[in-house]
Amino acid sequence: MNFPIHELEKLYAEHADAEYAKWSKKYMRNQFDFLGIRTPIRRKLTKQFLKENGLPPKNELETIILTLWEKPEREYQKAALDILEKIKKNLTPDDMPWLVSLLKNKSWWDTIDVLSPHIFGYMFLHDPKLIPLYPDQWIEDDYIWLQRSAILYQLYYKEHVDEKRLYDYILRQAHSNEFFVQKAIGWVLREYAKTNASSVQLFVSQNQLKPLSKREALKHLS
Repeated sequence: MNFPIHELEKLYAEHADAEYAKWSKKYMRNQFDFLGIRTPIRRKLTKQFLKENGLPPKNELETIILTLWEKPEREYQKAALDILEKIKKNLTPDDMPWLVSLLKNKSWWDTIDVLSPHIFGYMFLHDPKLIPLYPDQWIEDDYIWLQRSAILYQLYYKEHVDEKRLYDYILRQAHSNEFFVQKAIGWVLREYAKTNASSVQLFVSQNQLKPLSKREALKHLS
């Protein structure tokens, strides 16, 4: 692998903050370790690194992303997401197996909420034949982060939302007691309401949603 991840590690280490790392770990419910780099600084450092070294070549992309994903500090998963966002136009269906592994490994809202709408959402919009193979399966999976991923991939589709599929997904998990699933339902409905408020209002009025989902969905419609 020619891509100099060690240079990124060096750059990040120079800006680590132990106190902020401790706060960040607590904020994320002790799920992950942190170097303690604030988001605007991390983004600036990653941008600087990519400007100096370029984006990973396609033939190394999987190895590089998975190497970053395996590092214990959360900032490296965020770096992987930054790289994926910049290179997503080059992703193909052949990349799906390792991309899906990112949803299943070190899963939490901060990675899912980038991967689902920004990476997978982009891929599914441009290659709809992937939808029956992935989100149609995820919505029935026992793993809540796959359920959330299925619900959120259309988050920013606006007029391109497949309303029938979106509402079907929501109804399949409307009974869920999982906070992150209820919240995702409310969030995607609230966002879609910016495009089609009357449809969302009608859907919410005609279907039994958890109070959190309903409250989030109608937040800007009352």
